[in-house]
Amino acid sequence: MFEQLDFELAPGGALVLTGPNGSGKSSLLRLMAGLTPPLGGALSWDGTAVAEDPAAHRTRVHLVGHQDALKPVLTVAETLGFSAELRGTSADRVLPALQRFHLAELAELPCRVLSAGQRRRLALARLLASPAPLWLLDEPTTGLDDASMLDLVAAIAEHRAGGGLVAIATHLSLPLPVASTLPLQEFAPGRSAG
Repeated sequence: MFEQLDFELAPGGALVLTGPNGSGKSSLLRLMAGLTPPLGGALSWDGTAVAEDPAAHRTRVHLVGHQDALKPVLTVAETLGFSAELRGTSADRVLPALQRFHLAELAELPCRVLSAGQRRRLALARLLASPAPLWLLDEPTTGLDDASMLDLVAAIAEHRAGGGLVAIATHLSLPLPVASTLPLQEFAPGRSAG
């Protein structure tokens, strides 16, 4: 899918993946998450190959993909509590995460009744309720209104200010200061160097 692709993401860094549909943005995020092994080359964290300890790598990564991955029978609060418990995080983070994405008033509702925008906001609230150093966001603004997009941008800024890393696949321009852009179409196999 890629040739000669090489990049580094430093603490506090943001990488914006661009390119037309089918250029590999989602595939690269899945590779970075450790869900897909590289066919060649290596994925490393602090100089150590991720393949040496994939379980440790999974604790460092939070992937928000196209699917919101919500269980319809769990309530909004239970969803975040479950995520926090899986990561060994305090349940004290659940309410602030719900408040950040304006979901606190929906805490006791089952996920099955949420709108598309509410489902996306809940998926993003997981980032705060069960934190990880590396956020991998695949079209995170899908279904969000303008106010929710501002909440997302603010959460990303705070994460980066604390040394967190973010890689985002998006077709929209997000206000992310000092973000690197990686146009994936430039690394398609067989593309001649020019």
